[in-house]
Amino acid sequence: MDFSKISERAVEVRAAFATAERRKSGREWTREELMQGFVGDVGDLMKLVMAKAGARHIDDMDKKLAHELSDCLWSVLVLAKAYDIDLEKEFLKTMDELETKLR
Repeated sequence: MDFSKISERAVEVRAAFATAERRKSGREWTREELMQGFVGDVGDLMKLVMAKAGARHIDDMDKKLAHELSDCLWSVLVLAKAYDIDLEKEFLKTMDELETKLR
């Protein structure tokens, strides 16, 4: 699956969440709340990284690590859409800049 398809899929799932949020609370999450959710996911990811390094015990660690990395990617894609950022273009530009610095 190419980048644009992955991004579209993330946005589709976000739309489903927004519908559920409107049903539950009468409004959808703000961009700031989306970011807060992402920060929570990063915290969960950190716990799994610590477990992978042997500092914690978590059952099904590899499965949970893969899931949390996917959650974090989803959050980044959704935030990029929320802020109208062409993430594919910006990612490629950033990689080019990093490679240039490393030369």
